Amino acid sequence: MKVKVISRSTEDFTRERSQDLQRVFHNFDPSLRTQEKSIEYVRALNAAKLEKIFARPFIGALDGHIDAVSCMAKNPNYLKGIFSGSMDGDIRLWDMASRRTVCQFPGHQGAVRGLTASTDGHILISCGTDCTARLWNVPVATIMDSDNSKRSAEPQAVYVGKNAFWGVDHQWDGELFATAGAQVDIWNHNRSQPVNTFQWGTDTVISVRFNPGEPNLLASSGSDRSITLYDLRVSTPARKLIMRTRTNSIAWNPMEPMNFTAANEDCNSYSYDARKLDEAKCVHKDHVSAVMDIDFSPTGREFVTGSYDRTVRIFPYNGGHSREIYHTKRMQRVFCVKYSCDATYVISGSDDTNLRIWKAKASEQLGVLLPRERKRHDYHEAVKNRYKHLPEVKRIVRHRHLPRPIYKAAELRRTITDAERVKGERRKAHSAPGSIVSEPLRKRRIIKEEE
Repeated sequence: MKVKVISRSTEDFTRERSQDLQRVFHNFDPSLRTQEKSIEYVRALNAAKLEKIFARPFIGALDGHIDAVSCMAKNPNYLKGIFSGSMDGDIRLWDMASRRTVCQFPGHQGAVRGLTASTDGHILISCGTDCTARLWNVPVATIMDSDNSKRSAEPQAVYVGKNAFWGVDHQWDGELFATAGAQVDIWNHNRSQPVNTFQWGTDTVISVRFNPGEPNLLASSGSDRSITLYDLRVSTPARKLIMRTRTNSIAWNPMEPMNFTAANEDCNSYSYDARKLDEAKCVHKDHVSAVMDIDFSPTGREFVTGSYDRTVRIFPYNGGHSREIYHTKRMQRVFCVKYSCDATYVISGSDDTNLRIWKAKASEQLGVLLPRERKRHDYHEAVKNRYKHLPEVKRIVRHRHLPRPIYKAAELRRTITDAERVKGERRKAHSAPGSIVSEPLRKRRIIKEEE
């Protein structure tokens, strides 16, 4: 014989941390809630307005360099540590939580142009215009130490090249690292001479990046407006793409390793599929001056760019326009940007000797969230996403206050672009059918592809 007993616990009918507030249960039957959509629309409007009210992206600055910050590197093994190099040869390891320098790496006689750390976080490699690349052991105990005194490290190895180095990157899985200069050199930790050298043309290579999924694949950009792909298993470069303007930096998507995004001098960033270089997958616009650096979020869904126009922008990986723009009155030309390893923060290094820490989501509440607070934030995001196509919500979400020079420059670029588009349409309309072929911007910026 089965006996069923009704059993109800008090926690199911009262709210957290209270024994007198009764939990309200809703019946979501549409026939009983005739005003549901209008109520949710008002909630979406309020959520969009609250997001603007609580948008405080700037967290703080790391002040210590006495010259422009030229490059940065993340420590994959330690969340709150970041390396920075400046134009006077100073290299520092910062603790972002306390915003102080915990270690310095003296030795370079010229500008530091490249920094990279190994995947285990124990080795730092730097290069500069003094024709040397230096290998350092990262003192992990120093990072964990709470003492306020600065430490200095000695280089474990010095690799001397014939020309100045403009970039460096370490293999994701292995002991090799690549330097960019007059050519692309592949080095081993234990060898004083490069184990391999790649050269395609005579122009300077200004950046190099290893692929996160395939350890033997790397990409570089040169001052001859080229983007070149290399495979370490063969003796010659694999493919080369020549654009109309120079590419300053390259970043691979960590979640889709076949795709990379190039930061270009023409104010745009271009996303490519390495298997199909005859057309860009997406063109990311909005900057009004040259894009100097780019870095992907660890999630692969967004990337951050720093520009000569003194702004930092965050783009969706498949979106044509930025979702966020960061700027301050004091910040000058941005030379390097990085996403933190937990995708929560963005770090920018600029010409005014400062590193700045920003929130990746401007209105995100930092600290520990209670379950009710988390549910409330999730609900606000859901209603905003549901009604994001409506004009009033879209206007509030998209609006950004811009500095006057950037606003005027963007307006001028928009006027020039519209004039070129109208001129092309009129020329095509008054020409013989088929005599003028209009190409999309994804193809128009590419001159040729070589193999």
